[in-house]
Amino acid sequence: MQYKFVMFMSWVVCHTPYKLVMAAGWILGQLYYLLIKKQRELAVKQMMPALGLSEPEARKMVRASFVNLARNVLEILYMPNITPKNFHKYIEIDHLERMTDALAEGHGVVVLTGHIGTWEWLSAAFTMNGLPVTAIAKPQPNMQYTNALNDLRKTINVEIFSRGTSELLAAAKALKKGKILGFLADQDGGPGGAFIPFLGKVAATPQGPAVFACKFNAPVLPAFILRQPNGKHKVVIGEVMRFEDTGDTDKDLFDFTVKMTKIIEDIIRENPTQWLWFQKRWNTPPEQQKVGKHHTVKAQEDAR
Repeated sequence: MQYKFVMFMSWVVCHTPYKLVMAAGWILGQLYYLLIKKQRELAVKQMMPALGLSEPEARKMVRASFVNLARNVLEILYMPNITPKNFHKYIEIDHLERMTDALAEGHGVVVLTGHIGTWEWLSAAFTMNGLPVTAIAKPQPNMQYTNALNDLRKTINVEIFSRGTSELLAAAKALKKGKILGFLADQDGGPGGAFIPFLGKVAATPQGPAVFACKFNAPVLPAFILRQPNGKHKVVIGEVMRFEDTGDTDKDLFDFTVKMTKIIEDIIRENPTQWLWFQKRWNTPPEQQKVGKHHTVKAQEDAR
């Protein structure tokens, strides 16, 4: 039932003029801010110390971020309308040559990104240019929603590996085939993550991008999609990053993760209304950190 509802809503959105979809997003975002107290208050609580804002300032920004989120959701439903012929109406890309040059090396490309802007459209920016995109995605609590979301992703030619299955092996094969592998690296990394300061507070940080770059000699490209004042989306691709092997793998993975985390942090500070401030980014306290070698290294070795 939920699957059919999501796909029906997608059909409705796809048959609505884009400007009206965005206007509806503004209204829904305002309602979301007013009605969903738990997420609103968590977002305000986390934004204030992270950006050094007063409560009124934070509430104003959080309200804008809820509008952006509502528009993101509607744009995900709108994805079947995105085609190689029309995507330029919605998306522009800076430095696409950085991606094509990195892919030409033949080791695949690890894309470092986060829940910023309409992140699902970041994949579309690459697939609509004929580039192969894969991503590791966290399943939704309801599998019908997960299946609907994955079917919407298929409309923009993205291959999805569900976290918690055999995603390590599948993702490794994707890199070996020279594909793009995207990581949303701004989530809580759990006890096995690298504990790194993030927006002023220590957070468990996923090391997946560093591990894959290490094991498969894949270049890393930071890439983010940002909503512009004119309504279009701009994909910003950073300069290539490479894993530096000093012989101390755990330290090298940690140091590389620190560098990548700083990039995500800077993007959020520059575009605070485009990030999900209510996500449980700091959910794992430092005292829960696993002691010893990072288990992700062995997991990747087994996947080869």
